[in-house]
Amino acid sequence: MMNKIKIILILILLTIVSTKSNSKEKVFIFYNVNDELITNIDVKKESSYLIALNNQLARLDEKKILNLSKESILRETIKKIELAKYFDLGVKNPLVDDYIKSFYLRLELKNEKEFQVYLQGFGLPINFVREKIKIEITWNKLIYEKFKGDLKINKEKIRKEIESNQDKIQEKIYYLSEIVFEINNQNELEQKKININESIKEIGFKNSANIYSISDSSKFGGEIGWVAEKDLSKKIFNLTKNLKIGEHTNPINTGSSFLILMINDIKYNKKVTDINQEMNKKIQIETDRQLQQYSTIHYNKIKINTNIDEL
Repeated sequence: MMNKIKIILILILLTIVSTKSNSKEKVFIFYNVNDELITNIDVKKESSYLIALNNQLARLDEKKILNLSKESILRETIKKIELAKYFDLGVKNPLVDDYIKSFYLRLELKNEKEFQVYLQGFGLPINFVREKIKIEITWNKLIYEKFKGDLKINKEKIRKEIESNQDKIQEKIYYLSEIVFEINNQNELEQKKININESIKEIGFKNSANIYSISDSSKFGGEIGWVAEKDLSKKIFNLTKNLKIGEHTNPINTGSSFLILMINDIKYNKKVTDINQEMNKKIQIETDRQLQQYSTIHYNKIKINTNIDEL
């Protein structure tokens, strides 16, 4: 009963605020997540945010953008509720500035000031983006703290792989994008594969990544960036080595999820190998891969235990 009263009061307040700001847009609720309300205004801002990071999304029809934005803000809200159990999200996080920089460099902007001007074009203040980044950083911290003891890194195997490639003069480097997805059972795999392939043909890989991928990279259309061939696992190397630019792999089983990789570009660099440096790089890549899996598992677990009312 109290929850219903609270929702009604908030709706009245939102209506008053909307009226005072001369907004003609009616305010309504999409979700009630553990008494955290997600309104159409929240979803609209999320749409602007996602399009700002991947302009190609603007080509999608309104229904697809709406569904994508609803799922994105719902996922963030569930994470935020979970994080509030362990962290004070009001505390300033010094890592946010580094992430802001990576954001504007991805968008080929020179500095934060240009990024702020860019965001203004989408009706977004920089602090809105900062808060979203803070949630992701804190979520990654939570996952690391919870699962760091479960990480399994075979350093000897990694060293042997590096040493076996010492005779190469040049190294092949791929510009990669990814779609990471899950299935509930094995019977779903073929249909999911068909749906994603059709989506890639219809709206392109970047937009399909925004829709289907559960990876953090989905916000940027699945872009990973430049990855040296030697940094790929043996399994992924064997599945990508014969691909041409513009081609993508079939779904690759990575344990708790499936991965599709797209080759956006290929280049060759003169090889300079520092074994210790390469070791550290490969260990970090494998650590990030395992943590991404644990992140997905933990998110799904808390989502099941979260009270989500779609209104």
